[in-house]
Amino acid sequence: MSAPEVPGDAYGDADRGDLSGDLRSVLVTSVLNLERLDEDLFRGGRHYWVPTSQRLFGGQIVGQALVAAAKSVSEDVHVHSLHCYFVRAGDPKVPVLYHVERTRTGASFSVRSVKAVQHGQAIFICQASFQQMQPSPLQHQFSMPTVPAPEELLDHEALIDQYLRDPNLHEKYRVGLNRIAAREVPIEIKLVNPPTLSQRRTLEPKQMFWVRARGYIGEGDIKMHCCVAAYISDYAFLGTALLPHQPKYKVKFMVSLDHSMWFHAPFRADHWMLYECESPWAGGSRGLVHGRLWRRDGVLAVTCAQEGVIRLKPPVSESKL
Repeated sequence: MSAPEVPGDAYGDADRGDLSGDLRSVLVTSVLNLERLDEDLFRGGRHYWVPTSQRLFGGQIVGQALVAAAKSVSEDVHVHSLHCYFVRAGDPKVPVLYHVERTRTGASFSVRSVKAVQHGQAIFICQASFQQMQPSPLQHQFSMPTVPAPEELLDHEALIDQYLRDPNLHEKYRVGLNRIAAREVPIEIKLVNPPTLSQRRTLEPKQMFWVRARGYIGEGDIKMHCCVAAYISDYAFLGTALLPHQPKYKVKFMVSLDHSMWFHAPFRADHWMLYECESPWAGGSRGLVHGRLWRRDGVLAVTCAQEGVIRLKPPVSESKL
């Protein structure tokens, strides 16, 4: 899945050197590393991080499916979109098999269909489209939001540590935060507007955070950066739809139904990118979220969309708020 190298300066991340001696990202060496079993048939690697729901993390399935699809196309084409459906819960105790169908190979665009299977049943289906590079003068994009640089913000671990040092922190929050801190998540996150644990105000269904893969990936493999971004894009994404409702409701069940991505410009997934998430609608036990991944230099690199099932527990009484 190699591709021509592009200058590292284009991605802007001066705080991080591109030294090959850096720790190689586990997302490349393990999580998204597939074993080829036969022509267009692959087996997924280690389930590195499993959510508290004990279902497979959707981002890992999306990322691995895109790896499988990318192995069936030539080096001179690049992924420009993918559209996925989660059809059954993934079992974290067994590997996932990925079968690729070469739907079409054209002069400009190629389409690959991927089916992920466990226990003899499809758990996930995906179509990925690849394009030959085709420059055009027709270009525009939204403007990147103005936010503090990642160097000015606390990382996830430091933020949790700050919460835990609060002597007034309720014990139920302390237990939950310690559980979160113990997770091995292969990405780094810095919230732009971190919440206070005591806040009970209604929040807008919007959030922004800086995100990047832990460890070193390198410049040359553009398709792999897209696969890592697919993994990253599902993290905390659907939760954006819960932000206006958190003071009143607790989640009983939340799972992704579908996930789509469009790749606009080259980027480095091991460099900081701003993930801008918003939920324009929720209803009927479903929530819709949109996302944009921005490079530090203001280039819109990726657009995402997802819908998921959100089922809630009975409302918390006002006396308990």
